[in-house]
Amino acid sequence: MKDFAHIPVMLDECMDALDIKDGGVYFDGTVGGGGHSFEILSRSAPSGRLIATDLDDDAISAATERLSLFRGRFEIFKYDYKNYDEVLNLAGVEKLDGALLDFGVSSFQLDCEERGFSYMKPSSPLDMRMDKNADLTAEIILNEYSQKQISNILKDFGEEKFANQIAANVVKFRNVRRMTTCGEFAEIIENSIPAKFRHNGPCARKSFQAVRIAVNGELEGLYECILGLTRRLKKGGRIAILTFHSLEDRIVKQAFRMLECDCLCDKSLPVCVCGKIKEIEILTKKPITASVKETAVNSRSKCAKLRVAEKII
Repeated sequence: MKDFAHIPVMLDECMDALDIKDGGVYFDGTVGGGGHSFEILSRSAPSGRLIATDLDDDAISAATERLSLFRGRFEIFKYDYKNYDEVLNLAGVEKLDGALLDFGVSSFQLDCEERGFSYMKPSSPLDMRMDKNADLTAEIILNEYSQKQISNILKDFGEEKFANQIAANVVKFRNVRRMTTCGEFAEIIENSIPAKFRHNGPCARKSFQAVRIAVNGELEGLYECILGLTRRLKKGGRIAILTFHSLEDRIVKQAFRMLECDCLCDKSLPVCVCGKIKEIEILTKKPITASVKETAVNSRSKCAKLRVAEKII
């Protein structure tokens, strides 16, 4: 296996956000190459504990090796982070001192040709699975979903203005032969977008993001996950969430607002009858973004946003 290379985004900012303490119990929902997890375990030494999840076997293997220095203080589960309840129960953890969710795709996944995540790898297979054992692939979506379904995916998950044209041209292509490579899909996207709109960065980025989100069900249950995971924090515990596109960030904002509000009742009612109380303090009224120094070294950090909240009950 090629080395699982991944530069953790906003490493210091994430660690400061979590306010890590010795003896604390922390959750890393996407362990990746173990960069954030390594720092959590370092800063919570000598007795802090980490529970982590990931769907990528290569990530789990690389992180396990990288974190071997802290053997006995961490556990990594091959689970979707949205199954945090089951994972924490398996680990015998009731409450957390902190939780980190990093929604970014790792450099390894983007750069590994066989994984099919990148439009910059034209010969890559149309795969895009975080979990290589999952059934659904990008190839299945683009060859077997209806034109309307494909168009909706590109609109809903990629906010692509030319979704209808791209979907129509995907269907035209597959009526001749099955689409199997990232290069074929990228070329269709390029040819579907009018020339005057092709100067705003790579044309394929939005559509590849959209299909990847659909393949992995990345937004399904995300809102509920943020609510539930935050409620597994101790009083004073913190949750830090790194997002990389507006759809994720919007869901995080909505979930945080829900947790922060003090009442859900109709304002015309004389008294509160819902019983909802304020559960968190949002510590980032505006999201934290990567420094100029970091973006110069790691271009993939440019679109990252970090939002943080602290449990107050």
